[in-house]
Amino acid sequence: MKDSKTRDLVYIALMAAILCVTMPISIPIGPVPISLGNLMIFLLLYVVGQKNATIASLIFVLLGAVGLPVFSGWQGGFGKLAGPTGGYIIGWIPCAFVAGYFIDHFAKKTWAAILGCELGNLVLYVLGTAWLAVSAHMGFGAALAVGVTPFVIEDFAKVVIAVVLGPVLRSALVKAGAISGKPKESRA
Repeated sequence: MKDSKTRDLVYIALMAAILCVTMPISIPIGPVPISLGNLMIFLLLYVVGQKNATIASLIFVLLGAVGLPVFSGWQGGFGKLAGPTGGYIIGWIPCAFVAGYFIDHFAKKTWAAILGCELGNLVLYVLGTAWLAVSAHMGFGAALAVGVTPFVIEDFAKVVIAVVLGPVLRSALVKAGAISGKPKESRA
């Protein structure tokens, strides 16, 4: 039991560190940049599962909130969270939770993993767009046009990449002894 908890804490810390290294990489195209965000979250879900990836996402957001430059464009601080993209940043947490449920419980069903990731994206879009509309003093439709519409196809491509690479990555890590266990679906 103690080894399991220690292992989980190490995984969470490692996954939060991976998020801190990869999430700042972005392409600014307007108020909302293109980032590796959802792709990284979805891949982490395959590696450490819903609970640990959600906690790692929370730690990532908290580290950025206290000022570490881990958000897009190597920015950090509470001001970034209060700014136009703050809802998208905070949205990584429920995105991981929602997508993780599907990945954990239906790991062998590709359609369910895609559905879960897309539902996670939907949660991210709703939170981010609402925050963008409020913080930038624009209508919801205008916020949707700049914060979601340019990213729908790209985000779907990230889902497909994650659903294809995630199980391969997980299998390789299990074979290498870096992680243990199987998805919940195959334990039942």
